Amino acid sequence: MRINHNIAALNTHRQLNSATAGQMKSMEKLSSGLRINKAGDDAAGLAISEKMRAQVRGLDQASKNSQDAISLISTAEGALNETHDILQRMRELTVQSSNDTNTGDDRSEIQKEMNQLGQEIDRIADTTQFNTKNLLDGSMGKGIDTAVANVNTNTSLDAGTAAATLLTALEDSNGNSLGIAEGDTISVSYVQNGETISEDIVVVAATAFSDLVAETGSTATYGGADGVELESNTDGLEGAVNGLTITVKDTDGNVRSSATNALSSFSETTAAADVRSDGQATFQIGANTGQNIQLSIENMSSSALGVKNLQVSNQGQANVAMKVLDGAIQKVSAERSKLGATQNRLDHTINNLNTSSENLTAAESRIRDVDYVLAA
Repeated sequence: MRINHNIAALNTHRQLNSATAGQMKSMEKLSSGLRINKAGDDAAGLAISEKMRAQVRGLDQASKNSQDAISLISTAEGALNETHDILQRMRELTVQSSNDTNTGDDRSEIQKEMNQLGQEIDRIADTTQFNTKNLLDGSMGKGIDTAVANVNTNTSLDAGTAAATLLTALEDSNGNSLGIAEGDTISVSYVQNGETISEDIVVVAATAFSDLVAETGSTATYGGADGVELESNTDGLEGAVNGLTITVKDTDGNVRSSATNALSSFSETTAAADVRSDGQATFQIGANTGQNIQLSIENMSSSALGVKNLQVSNQGQANVAMKVLDGAIQKVSAERSKLGATQNRLDHTINNLNTSSENLTAAESRIRDVDYVLAA
């Protein structure tokens, strides 16, 4: 027996303190639902858990970002749907005006509606916004360093002989002569700055293809698989040559169909554009740096579509305007298709982000959360 120290009491006190501390830890875990409440509970586990939490919260926010991106795309695509409807109506009016059952007064009334529809295309392009951000005025387009003129290509012409005279050397891609004869009249029609321009050339022995091209304000390039390329001499949207049609008639006024079809099969491949900074949108669709996608929306104004001030006041203007509107409809279709494809992609992105967040949350739970059976 010891007089100065009660060993049994000390042992009991120690055991009581240990049990109380263990009970406090268990109660802390049970009340919070967490196995790791402070770094001392599991230092390595805490570091791993916090990194996972950052990823989970990043994934959840990326999913919200993707939803917002879809809303932006839906706004732009909805506006372009209306632009499409307007262009379809304009083309319908163009077909109507191209019929000579109409008088001059009739075409004047048609022209009034055409003008208003063109202005509405510009209004839609200028005022369509998402969160005050303009979508269709070109400010979200991919930037370019220098303005380019539009390029029309014709692969049906023999590029090797197109530079020679029309009479002797101009052939189609199959090597067949176009049959253009001296005295034939060639009419060149196109739309430039909203004005329909028509020029006639009477073929003589020395008439070359370059003489024909000069009427459009363009420069011809020959050679290669692309056949003949006509590039507008004026850069930017202003001066772009749209709806190019070339008609060959003999001295009796009969259309030489083979020559006409070959010469008129130009298709615009590079749309005229203005110099602008890169305004394409970047959507953050992941939890980490660099996990994003870009989206550009091109200028959808009447100038960019080539239909600004489009004239249909006579049969010739209406005939060329029809081709211009076909090109404009195709441009809007291409833009809507791009937007739709991106939207579908984002739908899959959201599904993947939500799945990843769920699985990572489960993994983090196994590290951080308490097991009530063990804690009890």
